[in-house]
Amino acid sequence: MCSPEEEALLRLEEVFSATLARVNSLVLLPLLETTPEPSDPQGREGLRLLQRLHRSSQRLWEVTEESLHSLRERLCHQDTVGLESLLLLQHAERVLQAHVGYIESYSSCVVVQAFQKAAKKRREFWRGQRKALWQLLPGVSSEASVGTALAQALHQPLAHHVQQYVLLLLSLGDTAAEPHRTRELVVHAATVFGNLQSFLRQALDQALATQALWHSLSSRLRDVLCTPERRLLQDSQDVPVTVTPLRAERVLLFDDALVLLQGHSVHTFDLKLVWVDPGQDRCTFHLLTPEEELSFCSKAPQDRMVWQWKVTQAVCQALRGKKDFPVLGADLEPSEPPTCRCVAYTFRAEGRLCQATYEGEWCRGRPHGRGTLKWPDGRNHVGNFCQGLEHGFGIRLVPQGPEDRFDCYKCHWREGSMCGYGICEYGTDEVYKGYFRAGLRHGFGVLASAPRALQPCKYTGHWERGQRSGYGVEEDGARGERYIGMWQADLRHGPGVMVTQAGVCYQGTFQADKMVGPGILLSEDDSLYEGTFTRDLTLVGKGKVTFPNGFTLEGSFGSGAGKGLHTQGVLDTAAFPPDPSSTRKRQLGVGIFPMESHWQGVYGPFRDFVSAGCPGDEQEALLGFHVQNSRELRKSQEYLCCERTQPEPCVDRMEGILDELLLHREPRALRECLRKALSNSLHPLGKLLRTLMLTFQATYAGIGANKHLQALAQEEVKQHARELWAAYRGLLQVALQRKGQAPEEDEDTETRDLQVHGLVLPLMLPSFYSELFTLYLLLHEMEDSLYSQGIANLSLFPDTKLLEFLDVQKHLWPLKDLTLTTNQRLSLVRDKCFLSATECLQKIITTVDPREKLEVLERTYGEIEATVSRVLGREHKLPMDDLLPLLIYVVSRARIQHLGAEIHLIRDMMDPIHTGGLCDFLLTALESCYEHIQKEDMRLHRFPGRWDSREPW
Repeated sequence: MCSPEEEALLRLEEVFSATLARVNSLVLLPLLETTPEPSDPQGREGLRLLQRLHRSSQRLWEVTEESLHSLRERLCHQDTVGLESLLLLQHAERVLQAHVGYIESYSSCVVVQAFQKAAKKRREFWRGQRKALWQLLPGVSSEASVGTALAQALHQPLAHHVQQYVLLLLSLGDTAAEPHRTRELVVHAATVFGNLQSFLRQALDQALATQALWHSLSSRLRDVLCTPERRLLQDSQDVPVTVTPLRAERVLLFDDALVLLQGHSVHTFDLKLVWVDPGQDRCTFHLLTPEEELSFCSKAPQDRMVWQWKVTQAVCQALRGKKDFPVLGADLEPSEPPTCRCVAYTFRAEGRLCQATYEGEWCRGRPHGRGTLKWPDGRNHVGNFCQGLEHGFGIRLVPQGPEDRFDCYKCHWREGSMCGYGICEYGTDEVYKGYFRAGLRHGFGVLASAPRALQPCKYTGHWERGQRSGYGVEEDGARGERYIGMWQADLRHGPGVMVTQAGVCYQGTFQADKMVGPGILLSEDDSLYEGTFTRDLTLVGKGKVTFPNGFTLEGSFGSGAGKGLHTQGVLDTAAFPPDPSSTRKRQLGVGIFPMESHWQGVYGPFRDFVSAGCPGDEQEALLGFHVQNSRELRKSQEYLCCERTQPEPCVDRMEGILDELLLHREPRALRECLRKALSNSLHPLGKLLRTLMLTFQATYAGIGANKHLQALAQEEVKQHARELWAAYRGLLQVALQRKGQAPEEDEDTETRDLQVHGLVLPLMLPSFYSELFTLYLLLHEMEDSLYSQGIANLSLFPDTKLLEFLDVQKHLWPLKDLTLTTNQRLSLVRDKCFLSATECLQKIITTVDPREKLEVLERTYGEIEATVSRVLGREHKLPMDDLLPLLIYVVSRARIQHLGAEIHLIRDMMDPIHTGGLCDFLLTALESCYEHIQKEDMRLHRFPGRWDSREPW
């Protein structure tokens, strides 16, 4: 059986639905129908508000009809439909939102006096409707204005309806004999509509206070500040407060902004960007904004508390984006505004950010976190900020000229300036990749012109304060030359080596980009000039030329326009031909500047990183980063939001790297650990290796592939190995320190060299092998040519004839290994003897590791001895007299190209631990074979067709 309260609710809903319909037909529709399209902005705004109110009224009526339907269903089917099925109970929040929407629409109309203005425009119409209108308003004086009557007609029924809702729901909750869950729904609905009563009163009070405020202000201020949705929360004329440093005459707190009136000036602060900072005394508190810090002072502590509380709650409400319910500060969410927020703001004060718009994360009035900064002139910056300054990774676009060209900076920033590693793509198509400090290129970096530039140029080296300074390599594509040496203030200054595309090499001293003092010039035909030059490497002044045949020319040199080179001096033709190593193999660059000073711009940041304890947040600035490089992407807004791929936080990754080093300190495990580290582009050691590879290629590839630089390149590779080992040791010490373990003792030079040559050099050599081996090829090109011809001539011999020719004792010939066909003669068999040793030696070119090459040589020696022992039927150790001809045979049959380059690279790069041992002995034997084969070439040309094996060596 239904309770009296349910029946009363039914009657209440029926009356309210009918009232809404009458108000809609008598008030709202006439307001909309009789109001022509206004021409002024205020009129259009009023019409928009009335249309919004009409839509809200329609939604409220529809919800009331649904509630009425659910009540009727309940009364008609009491046995099957429970009390909890009522819309008021089951969907109380939905009913609430319909009421709140109507209240907000109504209060906006009240703020701008939309009803009064509409009544004035149609006085005659509303005069005729006066009687019907007053029938809706019991208790309203007949002397009231039409505008007031319209406002009351749209408000009074709702207020009465909500009040009756609360009373009936409270009574229903007390009397209903329903399950506990249903009683909870009733109590919840009563609470919701009780809160709605409070919300309605506050909304009307704020609307009337705001309406009164607009009346008290001048029309100019009203035009600036008045918006229908804005509500006044506090006025300094009601609760006095003084604001410094602006000395405001009046302070107005709205629900979306704080406004200070100072004469004719209006200072508006978005509440989303206001931070409340409690003061040190009872009468003062502070507000932080993006460009101002304001102090609020009151004579009475309670006044200060009122302002501070209202500002705090208004900020919370503004950040939530909805009004507190039921009243300001009573929302269920936290009443303290968050310190970090995400808001857009345009700076107004003069300075570097003037007129720039920042959109992103804030903290206490400053950009802090990730955000985007845009200037009116087209500059854009997206990245990380700290206390108002660019800090961390960021991308900045700077427009250049009217041709849609940009400078694009993808860098790490520190306190507003580029600092750390960065990539800059300029509108001129130049690209800089390297380090910055205080916004300038500083440290190691590479500046390259566009690939198709008319005068292509590339500099790889050290920078100081935006200028080339220190050790660096510059390639001038237009002139076809490469400079390797010292710089100062963007000019070549100090010792240096210049290599040209024509093969000419120069070594000397530069001062302010000019050659000064004596130098050395090596031409492609190995002529040597010692003296002075011009910028174009033209001989001028006193000097001496040594020709490849030993002739010398000493005197004064010069050149004139169209006259070519002329000289006055003494030509000496009596000298003996020089040793080839004195000119053809002369090496440049070694000793003119210390090897340790070459690439300090690369080593320095790594040492600083290790000295700082390998902080994870600095790892990316050290290692660089990977972002898209497309010019089209750079022009689009999508580019500004590009994300860098980071599988895991840098801090965690660095911790894992250091832990790995501690777990793999035993020799075999350490080798594998270093191998993985050097092959990983995200590992500090791997990044360091890749940067060193870049410098090596910039120095010795292309134009720099000159035989006179081989020794310099060889020493540079060894220095890199020493630095990589020092880098590993530095990381290991940091790892030990973090775990609270004692650091390792310093190594002596001998121990360090053993680790460098035995462990690091074999692991890193493949990264430099291509360029380094090319230099060895060029240096030993003549000997390798003679060797190749000797190999070709020896290949003409069948096996037995070659063994005889080489004076190999016949009892050592492995004839048992030869399997002949029916028509084959023993004297014609080729490439069958010592086949296992030959195949073994051929593997020497399949590895770049000197240690593995020596192991191949040792296995080859073992195969030769094994073959001889099998022939003799007993174990046999070969003396040098027997080994050398057999080794020559194997080498000639292995036909290894560029054996001279291979031998010298092994000799230069092998571990010193092998010196004086078996490997050193076998390498010396291989060198002897190489030299003998070159001599055989000359011998065979003197005695073609002869096979006299007794000919002396």
